[in-house]
Amino acid sequence: MVGCFGGIALWGGFNTAIEATNTLEFCVSCHEMHDTVYQEYQKTIHYSNRTGVRATCSDCHVPKDWTHKMIRKVVASKEIWGKLTGSIDTPEKFESKRLELAENEWARMKKSNSRECRNCHSFDGMNTEKQKARGAKMHTLGKKEGKTCIDCHKGIAHKKPTGMKDDDDE
Repeated sequence: MVGCFGGIALWGGFNTAIEATNTLEFCVSCHEMHDTVYQEYQKTIHYSNRTGVRATCSDCHVPKDWTHKMIRKVVASKEIWGKLTGSIDTPEKFESKRLELAENEWARMKKSNSRECRNCHSFDGMNTEKQKARGAKMHTLGKKEGKTCIDCHKGIAHKKPTGMKDDDDE
């Protein structure tokens, strides 16, 4: 009986800690994020929009399902190493690594078919008749060609890094 309750308590504590690391407050609690990408994010449609729906860091950067979430958390733990070693602790250091960080995130999103984007967005749910002509054209083409969100929407929530390849270069 003690083992059963102990296991429940441990699991509850573990789950609570994991969920705590998915909050906006946790993500921007270090100045590296607060002073850089958080400032950019606050100027985007994912932060403030006509419907009042806000996507936070974890909505875009952490999978919802348990297995992929745990894998992402393990991979993200190397960010703790970056914090401890100070590899991005100034705006200048962050900018010097921005392209590498962005490319890693874009590759992760591409590999998962933009899974986190698709928690809220889907081609099937889009009413292209209500979109501007260019958006409707590109979404229709993207669906036809099997594109994923990140193929076209780099820089949707954070500024594009200096030195990134144009999509035409790839």
